Formats: sequence, C-alpha cells, structure tokens
Amino acid sequence: MAKYSTEPNYEHGSEPTVGVLVVNLGTPDAPTTPAVRRYLAQFLSDPRLIELPRWLWLPILHLVILRVRPSRSAKAYREIWQDDGSPLLTISQRLTERMAEALNERTDLNINVELGMTYGNPSIASALDKLHAKNPTRLIVLPLYPQYSATTTGSVMDQLGDWLKATRRIPDLSVITQYHDNPHYVTAVANRIRSHWQTQGRGERLLFSFHGIPRRYLDSGDPYHCHCYKTARLIAEDLGLSRDEWFLSFQSRVGREEWLRPYTDELLEEWGSQGVGDIDVACPGFSIDCLETLEEIALQNSENFSNAGGGKLRYVACLNDGNDHTELLVNLVLDRLGQTVQPEAQELAQSRRLALEVGADR
Repeated sequence: MAKYSTEPNYEHGSEPTVGVLVVNLGTPDAPTTPAVRRYLAQFLSDPRLIELPRWLWLPILHLVILRVRPSRSAKAYREIWQDDGSPLLTISQRLTERMAEALNERTDLNINVELGMTYGNPSIASALDKLHAKNPTRLIVLPLYPQYSATTTGSVMDQLGDWLKATRRIPDLSVITQYHDNPHYVTAVANRIRSHWQTQGRGERLLFSFHGIPRRYLDSGDPYHCHCYKTARLIAEDLGLSRDEWFLSFQSRVGREEWLRPYTDELLEEWGSQGVGDIDVACPGFSIDCLETLEEIALQNSENFSNAGGGKLRYVACLNDGNDHTELLVNLVLDRLGQTVQPEAQELAQSRRLALEVGADR
C-alpha cells in the first residue's frame, strides 16, 4: 500500500487556492566538479534520457562517464556562472515571481506559483509540497518545454506521478504538455529575433538550433522532431522569411549513436569553410538561457564557426524573464483555469460551520 502523508492540509471553510508548478530542467548547485558529478549522476540515471538496459548503462555511467565528464562540464559551467548563481536557476526564479504577480493581479483567485527542477534543486517534489501545503483545489503543471519530448516533459510526468502516489488529497490536475505552435509563443520568439536584428543587424542566414535526441527516439514515436520543425516554420512565417533564408539543426549530442540531423556543430563548420559571413542563431526550444545556449552556442560554436572561416555568430537570447515570455505563460495558465469564480468569505464560513456540525474534525 502507498505510504500517504499523515499531515492534514485541508480545513473546512478555508480559502481554496490554485497551485501552478513551473518546471525547468535543472542545474548543478555550483560550478564545481563534485556538484556537477551529483547533478549528472541524477540526470544521466533517468531512463527517459538513456533508453538502455540499466545493467548495461549504470556501470558505464558510474565507472566511466562520472569519472571524466564532471570536471569538463564544471569548467564549462564556470564560463557562464554569474555572481548570483546559475543563469538557468536565477532567471527561472525571476520568471516565476513575475508570473505569480501577474496571475494574482488578473484574477480573483489565490494563485501560488512554485519553481521545480527535474534534476537538482529545487526539486519537483519540494515545489509540489509547498503548493500542497496551501490547500490547492486545482494544480496546473507547466514544463518550460515548448516542444514535447519523452526526454523532457515525460520525465516531469514521471516525477509528478511519484509525488501523486504518496498524496492523499489530490487536486484537480492539468498538465500543459506542449505549446510549440501557440501563436503567442511564436510571436514572442519572432519579436525577440526582430529586436536582435534591430540592435545587432541582420546576418546572412538565420539558424534555429534545437537540443537533439537520439534518432531512434523519433523512430519510436517521439513527436519532438516534428514539433521543432513546425515551430521553426511558424516563426519564419511570422518574420516573413522565404525557405532559403532560414535553417534548422540539432545540438548537444553525446555518444556514438545517430541523433537528429543535421548537427549544429557540423553545419556551422561547413558554413564557415564555405566562407559564409555573419549569421544569427536562435534556440527556440530553450525557454531560459543555460549552458547549452550561453556556452555551447554563444561561445564554443561561435569560435568554431569563425575558426572554420566564417564571419561572426550572433546568438539571439532566449525569452528568459521578459514581458513577452511572462505574458505567454500567464495566458497558458489562464486558459486552463477558464472562468473560475472564487467563493465569497461568507460562503466559506457557512461551509465550515455546516461541516463541523455534522462531525468534521477541521
């Protein structure tokens, strides 16, 4: 039998709340080898990411990868680490705070918003515990992954399910699994690119670089590849680009098996060898700037492109905690809430009185 929490979180007549869980991937606690090793151990142990038999993969992970990779990754994290911490975490926290303020200004509901990370801190479970302590009657889960993949949103669902198994009073639940073709999302990214062009000038080509996944995941039915292409096409249409003015690639591959193609690093080196001049690179699949955008694209691939003979690679920042992004996410939540009406205080008091009269403890 499930071991439910014995701590009651409900009292008759108390004001119902709405919980909003915002989820991002995660980050190490510090740009050090031990911290990165702890983070990678959790990250790379997820069977959603590495679909290999555990008896085969875990010895490779612990005896090989976690002895070599953490020091290299820690060095990369130090390249982007800021005074207040990891950009992924600090920007996600500011975004969550802005969402909470906007949601409570635009409704008469008591809405609590918490940030959880699939890997690292704050965990999804700890964020759900905070929301659950506020007596939520509705829970909306919003992973910051516009394009659905089992490797991202699927992992969020696994951890949500684990938490629900140990929860006695489960609120009404809604999960926003993807928003890759939402018009507000498309316009927000297109506006970010327009703003970039206004300040940096427009390059010869625009490249959309998405995080890659193994090709066999696509062959097994993961819709991520199709979502990425639809996102890129819709943004290009919003920008008024013809098909020969924009390109799409996939980055961050690891291991020897085939991943989604074309590969960002190989494509950029090819362009450089062809003498392509200045280019712009946007990463619409990343909601918040992180290691993969700030170090891999803006530093590492920028240098490789120039060294191969190309011009300057100008990276287009993610939506981060900007107004367009906040508005987009707030609207996604409000759409799920619909026209919910908050009970009046008098109604709540009467509900509590009647419940106590018939023997309720709280």
